[in-house]
Amino acid sequence: MLGDGIAARIDEQHPRISVDLDGDGTCIAHARHRAVDFLLQARTAHGLPVSQRATDVTQLVVSELVTNAGKYAPGPARLDLRIDGDMIEVSVWDSDPVLPVARAADAGRVGQHGLEIVMAVSQGFQAERVQTGKRITARITLADDVGGR
Repeated sequence: MLGDGIAARIDEQHPRISVDLDGDGTCIAHARHRAVDFLLQARTAHGLPVSQRATDVTQLVVSELVTNAGKYAPGPARLDLRIDGDMIEVSVWDSDPVLPVARAADAGRVGQHGLEIVMAVSQGFQAERVQTGKRITARITLADDVGGR
């Protein structure tokens, strides 16, 4: 454990970091900053091709998932970031076992678009129950591809 409830294991194959979040008003910004720092380290220390798009999308996904954890499962949460090949996995655990359900698109609806956004910008998405709650995971490509995704 490092300070601020941060556990880190960095290796050449699968850099990862875990951040315990206490659910207070600053945890969303804290989680976004940790994600940016993690990707910067992946780029500089490990030579991984992390695009600005990947950094921006990761911040957005972290923000949406941590916001939802705080809104629907008040209390502690955990952010896990892991590099797996050419992807970053962003996982957020919270104590509420109820899995989120994406709602039908509705341009007139104000708010409650977070899950739709995460699913739209991610290359992979999974929601699963775990022994003490749920874990939501999104996968994001690190490098820009030729197709412009």
